[in-house]
Amino acid sequence: MSRNVEGQTPMSAPVLAAYSYCEAVTGQQARNFAYGIRLLPTEKRQALSAMYALARRVDDIGDGTLAPETKQARLDDTRALLDRVRADEVDEYDTDPVAVALADAVRRFPIPLGGLDELIDGVLMDVRGDTYETWDDLKVYCRCVAGAVGRVSLGVFGTVEGAPGAERAAEYADTLGLALQLTNILRDVREDAGNGRTYLPADDLAKFGCSAGFRDATPPPGADFAGLVHFEVRRARALFAEGLRLLPLLDRRSGACTAAMAGIYRRLLDRIERDPEAVLRGRVSLPGHEKAYVAVRGLSGLDARHISRQSVRRRG
Repeated sequence: MSRNVEGQTPMSAPVLAAYSYCEAVTGQQARNFAYGIRLLPTEKRQALSAMYALARRVDDIGDGTLAPETKQARLDDTRALLDRVRADEVDEYDTDPVAVALADAVRRFPIPLGGLDELIDGVLMDVRGDTYETWDDLKVYCRCVAGAVGRVSLGVFGTVEGAPGAERAAEYADTLGLALQLTNILRDVREDAGNGRTYLPADDLAKFGCSAGFRDATPPPGADFAGLVHFEVRRARALFAEGLRLLPLLDRRSGACTAAMAGIYRRLLDRIERDPEAVLRGRVSLPGHEKAYVAVRGLSGLDARHISRQSVRRRG
């Protein structure tokens, strides 16, 4: 058995193996997320890896090539797994390592599992092929697939005792999730179009002459694609500005993790803003050394201190 550094219940070999599996999934499938959680203490990193592995399973079901009714059945099975975790019915010898790890994480941290139910709700929107007329419509989807994950993560992070504004932490986590998801939508606009999906609001597409979609490496004839991208970038930046007010409410390492993940996506947003049509030519990404710089900056606490000063000025 291995005792965690905070003196909680020792972990058995099967539980450690389950966490190792989840950390491997996270490292292989979520490079940006993995950069952030490396900055966390072991127990928090393990718990977030378990959460991510479950979220990855849900996403893979939604993105796969199975028939819609089969996807629905598998998502129902995943929801049943969450019910078993909630009821404390998963023991360390369960054959599903994600269930074992998530069950242990829930025993150690006050994780709101309802957020993962919301993630399933969001993926069901994809399975149904939902589209979104307005930003308010799209926000519902983004809150399910990303805002809810932010609130689940906050259950692992916790907040600093006595931090001013801590009662709004879940709201900020939710808003930060929206910012990350909108950045994802911009980055993946052509890939999603190739899969028959359109996430950007129909109202926005029409406003900029982009209703024809994005199946080619060039914008639709007569479209103001750059105008559309810059409009959505401004929306994402406003969401980041609000959501990052979460940072001063977190302990140093949880804040570093959050700042690193947000920083990577904000830099992606910068690249997309500089060259909007890049998202039509391929996936925009950051090199490893730039991600490492963002992680170090997050660990330094610069972003958290800057936002704290802004908050003090607002209250003044």
